[in-house]
Amino acid sequence: MRLSTSIRYTPNSSLSPRLSSLSYPSSSSPFQRNFVSMTSVFPGNSISDGKRNLSIVSRSKANDESQDSSFQGGESFFRRVLASMESVYLHRNPTAKTILELVRSVNDDQISYDHVAFRTFGVNGYGIDSMANFFLDFGYTQREELKFPAKKLKALWFSPPSIPISDDGRGINGPLPRVFISELLVDQMSPQAQEIIRKYTEISGGGNKHAALASALGSLTWEKPLYSDFQQLARESEYAAWTLVNGYAVNHVTISAHRLKSHLRNIKSLNQFIEESGYKLNSDGGVLKVSPDGLLLQSSTVADSVSFHFSDGVTESVPCSYIEFAERLILPQYKNLPEKEVKEFHRRDGFEVGNADKIFESTSKDQLTRKAA
Repeated sequence: MRLSTSIRYTPNSSLSPRLSSLSYPSSSSPFQRNFVSMTSVFPGNSISDGKRNLSIVSRSKANDESQDSSFQGGESFFRRVLASMESVYLHRNPTAKTILELVRSVNDDQISYDHVAFRTFGVNGYGIDSMANFFLDFGYTQREELKFPAKKLKALWFSPPSIPISDDGRGINGPLPRVFISELLVDQMSPQAQEIIRKYTEISGGGNKHAALASALGSLTWEKPLYSDFQQLARESEYAAWTLVNGYAVNHVTISAHRLKSHLRNIKSLNQFIEESGYKLNSDGGVLKVSPDGLLLQSSTVADSVSFHFSDGVTESVPCSYIEFAERLILPQYKNLPEKEVKEFHRRDGFEVGNADKIFESTSKDQLTRKAA
């Protein structure tokens, strides 16, 4: 049996009047090494919500390598921002950190990320666009929209730009990941929930313009919430409560199983390895989530918890983030390709509503309190 993965962080408003910061690892962390460069060189060409000319690209086109956009801006800067987001994520989520280390130990350190995910509030400019603008500025392309009516959510995913790099990359320094950003449809919530969410986004002012910075710093753009507000949102939407206390933090990163070199490249073997190492996988809809076409296989751990200090003096455990695993199988038209010739665009691309709906449950109370099998 493994030890509890709860950790503690204490918001601190000293970095900025509008940022409530969490505690971080020692000065040797990538976050602290990159602090000056991130705050002083952030791109300033983002266009306000609703005014970008965004195009939806079909899944078939997404699989065509010729459709990839080219990278825009400074790649080293972009990767350093992603590394800072990852550093905060790993510091807060010991399960994810340990699992990455375990898989690396088996796979000779060759791990690629399939995608990185964020959650947002769809109100006052704090929705998908607030985080997407950063990635669009560096050449990402918007793809399909996914809708989750029962959860009052929608999501968009974004494909990375084409850059010359080996498929055998390592984490953030490897092939650029897809990006999955969801938002709560706040207008569909109860008047009480809407009032709470609008209160904090209004307190934040223009914080939505700095979503990527907030994620890289591990900071809320609004002030610490009241515990009573967190409880009210949790009763209506666990997604809303999660976003209130985690803000723009990375919700999860996803290991690309089929890019691994060991036997763990089969997601069923990877799941078995994770469970035998003492970690609990999200069982909602079954441990393995399979798309209707059978070509996208996904699973995830249950989120870690952190001790959060609310503004009214209450300290309670709240859900943080988790780690996901994805195996994308080869598309039927490419099934006869020699294995050494198979590239990412020969595999199933995109996301699936049914799979994602169950993966969302990784931060739910039901999964957090469920006993391991």
